[in-house]
Amino acid sequence: MTLAPMTPLAAMPSPSTAVWQLGPVPIRAYALCIILGIVVACVVTEYRLRRRGVAPGAVLDIAVWAVPAGIIGARIYHVITSPEKYFGAGGEPIKALYIWEGGLGIWGAVAGGAVGAWLAARQLGIPFTVIADALAPGLPLAQAVGRLGNWFNNELYGGRTTLPWGLEVHVMDPDNPGHALRDDAGNPVLQPGLYHPAFLYEALWNVGVAALVLYLDRKLRLGRGRAFALYVMGYTAGRFWIELMRTDEANLILGVRLNVWTAVLVFLGALAYFVRVRGPREYLVPVGEPAAAPTPSGDVSQVDLSAREAAARPAPPEGYRVVTEEQFDAYRKTGVLPPVEPAADDDRPETPDDDATTAAADDTTTADADAADRTDADGTDADPERTDAERTNAGRADAAARPTDRDS
Repeated sequence: MTLAPMTPLAAMPSPSTAVWQLGPVPIRAYALCIILGIVVACVVTEYRLRRRGVAPGAVLDIAVWAVPAGIIGARIYHVITSPEKYFGAGGEPIKALYIWEGGLGIWGAVAGGAVGAWLAARQLGIPFTVIADALAPGLPLAQAVGRLGNWFNNELYGGRTTLPWGLEVHVMDPDNPGHALRDDAGNPVLQPGLYHPAFLYEALWNVGVAALVLYLDRKLRLGRGRAFALYVMGYTAGRFWIELMRTDEANLILGVRLNVWTAVLVFLGALAYFVRVRGPREYLVPVGEPAAAPTPSGDVSQVDLSAREAAARPAPPEGYRVVTEEQFDAYRKTGVLPPVEPAADDDRPETPDDDATTAAADDTTTADADAADRTDADGTDADPERTDAERTNAGRADAAARPTDRDS
């Protein structure tokens, strides 16, 4: 008896086109997915920053720094870890700049984006850990959306499979990037068999990581960067086993893909941070209040309405200071800023100004004592050089120092 070969009953198709022309402008699916992922991350981060006390719109100021730095870092990591594609035999160095053809390393993206976010945090006066924790669930969601770009590019797949969600992979045309190679009949050419959709596994895993961060952050009230560390641990745990499934070319260390080792090291670093760092969640209140706009007077026809509308919008604060959750809740209800807790005297370092102030106070005390010695017991001044005004002021000060009659 002859058994029929096992054929899959279903398969996941792949797009045969990853770029479209809008006149002379190419519209690339990979770039659209990256942009959409950035938008998702910004929306989530903006919402979480506001709940921590940051003024509306701050995420745009952060994104101006973090997004370009993240893209540059992602591309640098990819080029460094895969140099043969650009600088090896037959490589084209100029293609190291062609980010639309794929090749962005998440490790470089996080590192570069962190540098950009840190610079923005310094300008805005926001603690960097507050930004990191606010970004923690939005970043894996952005990665999940970005992985769809790999689907359009027919990349990031695993080994052969007969599972019903096996992926059809096209042979892409090297002479026409973004398009599948076609046969004589004009049909796109497929690679034989079906493959594990590793990009889909990672996208679904990232959505789960985002849900995990949101749940534990709400339950444990994570702060001081621990929510971001939790995201890093969750992502690297998934990246470890997904990376082992991939069959595309990669640099190896001891027979294991480079990104597997990177995932292990980053996971351990995030775990150490999560375990060692402790402290309550940070909430922010503004430093100082924006000045109220002056009310215009005079002829109504001379009032600049555009200037009035601009002044009506709240100005961003000069900076922020960290308060407890109870103080933050009271501030949101009453609008009254909590008092600034003074530093303990024992902890305040002694400065030269303190020495000068102390010396001046000692001189004043000595002068007062000398003036008292020059005054007779009966209230007359023994110093003949003192003027009448000085004697009068001294008398008033002495009268003020005497206790008031309680019966009067």
